[in-house]
Amino acid sequence: MTIAPSEQTRPPRRGVLLRILPPSVYTGRARALLERSTLVYSRAWLVFLSGIVEPLLYLLAFQVGFGALVDEVTGPGGEPMSYVAFVAPALLAASAMNGAVFDSTFNVFFKFRYNKTYDAMLATPLGPLDIALGEIGWAVVRGGLYALAFLGVMAGFGLATSPWALLLVPVALLVSFAFAAVGMVCATFLKSPAQFDFVQLAVMPMFLLSTTFYPLTVYPEPLQYVVQCLPLYHGIELTRGLSVGVLDVSMIGHVVYLLVLAAAGAYLTAKRLAGLLLR
Repeated sequence: MTIAPSEQTRPPRRGVLLRILPPSVYTGRARALLERSTLVYSRAWLVFLSGIVEPLLYLLAFQVGFGALVDEVTGPGGEPMSYVAFVAPALLAASAMNGAVFDSTFNVFFKFRYNKTYDAMLATPLGPLDIALGEIGWAVVRGGLYALAFLGVMAGFGLATSPWALLLVPVALLVSFAFAAVGMVCATFLKSPAQFDFVQLAVMPMFLLSTTFYPLTVYPEPLQYVVQCLPLYHGIELTRGLSVGVLDVSMIGHVVYLLVLAAAGAYLTAKRLAGLLLR
């Protein structure tokens, strides 16, 4: 039987991404890493409590203690709101950030530098982009679980009063995705556990300055521009507006910022892994 030339040269029917990238980079099996992480953490589920307890203690402190000293602050759209309701959605975004950063830096570093887990994975059909998407995906799941638990606490305190608050979880997933992607890129540059201090040096000031506890207007004007460049600021603005049901066009800009950050981080992570592991 003679096969027509057009049929001989016709590529197999695959996804667009698989046609663009070589098989050594991506095979579309990132879900295997999600399954692996699920099995690993099924016996260590208590580690998730750390990401829930810390923001919960913050919220209790503001609800019972400091919140009693501050009556109202200016919220989204210039509307007054209680200080506890102002801080709560910011803590939710910070919780999603912390969960994603921890998983995509600490855990990835030890798998990469010491356990050589990724070297073993690349001996299978998995490629660097599979590893990047799989690890980032698990960090997103972890950050999303933190946010979901915190949203339940907010609802219990009566701090999620708008139906739009249901979108806080998707926003938290987007925040987790952006920080996990960037965090995994950073993890590939770390040489020793001592350098984790640099991660904390970036995360802690961002947590304190990204309008978590104060409105943007309290900062000097030059510092306001710096704050608006921080990734967590965009996540907080989204969660704060949705928690009270105040929506505006600027939210589109916040979403686009986080999507671009997530895409750039995933691409750079795959490129770094390919350069370091496929040499």
